[in-house]
Amino acid sequence: MASKSLILGAAFVDVIMDIAQMPESGGDATAKFKSNNVGGCAFNVYGAISHYLGKGSTDLLVPVGDGQYAEIVRQTLKEKGIPVILHENSFDNGWDLCLVEPSGERTFITVPGIEQHWDERWFSGINLTDYDYFYISGYEMEDPEAARVILKCLSKRKPGALVMFDASPRISHIESAILTEFLKADTIVNANEDEISYLSGKRTLAEQAADIYQKTKTPVIVTLGARGTYLYDANGGRLIPGKKVEVVNTIGAGDTHCGGVLAGLQEGMVIDEAVKLGNRLSAKVIQQEGGSL
Repeated sequence: MASKSLILGAAFVDVIMDIAQMPESGGDATAKFKSNNVGGCAFNVYGAISHYLGKGSTDLLVPVGDGQYAEIVRQTLKEKGIPVILHENSFDNGWDLCLVEPSGERTFITVPGIEQHWDERWFSGINLTDYDYFYISGYEMEDPEAARVILKCLSKRKPGALVMFDASPRISHIESAILTEFLKADTIVNANEDEISYLSGKRTLAEQAADIYQKTKTPVIVTLGARGTYLYDANGGRLIPGKKVEVVNTIGAGDTHCGGVLAGLQEGMVIDEAVKLGNRLSAKVIQQEGGSL
C-alpha cells in the first residue's frame, strides 16, 4: 500500500494587495487590490503534494466554519474537488491581509478564526494509523490549548510515522514546553534562517541544525530562499542548491517546499532527493500569483 499523509492546519482567505513600499509605524500608504485567494499553510502543502502525487496520496484536515470567509473556503474546496472532512459552525474561518511589494516579498496581517480552536472530537472520524506522514504548522501551535489537543492526537499515530513541524513566523510565540514536545524522535523540523534560532541556542546555522538533530534523530531542513536548502541528518550538514527564477510573489513558497519534501518521501525518495523536489516546487509556485499549486 502506498504511503499517505495527513495535512493538519488551516484554510485561510488571503486578501492580496500590491503595495509599492511598506509604511513605517504611523505612516500612510496606498495599495491596489489584487485578489481574494484561499491559502493557509496546510492548504498550500496539500496543493503541492496532490500536484505531484495526485489527490489520493494525501488528506486535508482543516476546519471549515460558518461565516463569509468560511463560505469562500467551502466553495474553493468544492471547485477543486477537495473533500471537506471537518465542518464546525462555531466560528468563521480566518483571513489575512497580504501586502506584496515589487520584490515579491510579502507581509501578512492575520485575523485568526476557527483554526485556532482545535478540539479532540475533530479527530473522532480520523484513523491516524492510516497515515505515514503528518504536517503541522507553528501557526496552529500558538494557542497552548489547541497545541496540546493536536499533540495528544498525534501521539496516537502508528510507530515510525513522521511528523513535519513547520516552525512558521509565529515560532517566537509558541510556549517552550510545546516546542520541547515537538523536538523528539520522528519529527522533521522545517524552518528558515530566522526561525531556526528559536529552536536552538547555538550560534551558527550548522550548530543549530546539529543541535536539533541530536534531539529528533530526524532530518532538519532549513530553507534559504534562492540559495536552496540546508539539510542536516545522520550524514551531517550540506547545502541542496536552489534555482534562481523570476519572482512574482513569495506567497506559499515555504509551504510548497514542505509539501514537495513530503511528496518525495511518500514516493520513496531519499531525503536529499526529496529536498530537491521541494526546491523545484517552491521555485515553481513563486512564479505564479497564487500560493498553491
